[in-house]
Amino acid sequence: MTARIIDGKAISARIRERVKEGVTAFKKAHGKNIGLAVVLVGDNPASALYVKKKTEACEQTGIRSYSYRLPADAGERALLDLISALNADANVHGILIQLPLPKGIDTARVLSAVDSRKDVDGFHPLNAGLLQLGRPGHRSCTPLGCMELLKSAGIDLEGKRAAVVGRSAIVGKPVSLMLLEANATVTMCHSRTADLRAELSRADIIIAAAGQPKLITADMVKPGAVVIDVGINRVDGKLCGDVDFEGVSAVASYITPVPGGVGPMTIAMLLCNTLDAARALVSGQMGGRAL
Repeated sequence: MTARIIDGKAISARIRERVKEGVTAFKKAHGKNIGLAVVLVGDNPASALYVKKKTEACEQTGIRSYSYRLPADAGERALLDLISALNADANVHGILIQLPLPKGIDTARVLSAVDSRKDVDGFHPLNAGLLQLGRPGHRSCTPLGCMELLKSAGIDLEGKRAAVVGRSAIVGKPVSLMLLEANATVTMCHSRTADLRAELSRADIIIAAAGQPKLITADMVKPGAVVIDVGINRVDGKLCGDVDFEGVSAVASYITPVPGGVGPMTIAMLLCNTLDAARALVSGQMGGRAL
C-alpha cells in the first residue's frame, strides 16, 4: 500500500479563493475593509517568519493587515494597552497575538484580554469553552485545518477510532473535541501513555501533534489508517514531522507531508476565522464558521 498525499497547499489555495470571494462580497455589502491586527512581541525569527506569511496571505485575499511589533522588553502593560486599543478599533475585526511571548509576560492573561469576538486564533477561554459545549465560536486554526484536510479527503469520521498524540491546549485538546463532534471515538495519547504503539495500532485516524521528530513509525500504524502530521521539527537543517513519513506512507491510506500539509491550512483557517469575525461583528452575533 502506498498512501495518498493530502495536499495542504492545494486545499488551502482553494479555501483562500473562497475567502477572497467572501471578502469582496463583504466590502460590497458594508462598504468597508476587513481588518486583521497581528501583534508580535520580541524578535523571534520563526515568529517573524510566521507573521510575514500571515500578512502576505491577508494581502492575497483582500483582508487589510495591521502589523504591530513591540520590543521584547516592552512589558505586559504595554501589550495589554495595545490589545485594549485594538478591541475598541472598529476597523479591526480580528486580533492575533503571535506566540510564544517573551518571558515575564503572562500568556493566559494576554490571550484573555483579547475581545472574544475578535479572537481569530480561538485561544480565548470563552471560545475554548464554547468548543467544549459544542456551541458556535471561533475555533483554533490548526485543529480546524486538520479537520478540513480530513473533510477534503472524503474521510468519514463517524464511528471511527481516532488517536490524538499530544494534549496541548492549542492542538491536541481542541482537535480531540472536534473529532468527538464528528462522532469519532477518540483516544488522547501523550508523554505518559503507557503503550503508545498499542493505542495507535487500533486507530483509523491518527493526529500527530507531540513535537517529537519521527515519533510515529510504520509498526505503530494500522494498515489503511489516515495520518495527519501536525509536527514541525528541524533535524540536521531539514524540516520533518512527528511521523516517519517514508515508512508510514507504505502502511497508511492517506498521509499529510511536512512541509506542505497542515501548515498552509493553519493560515487558511485564520483567514476564514477573520472573515467570519467580520460578518459576526456587523451582525451582532458570536462568530462560528465562515465557510
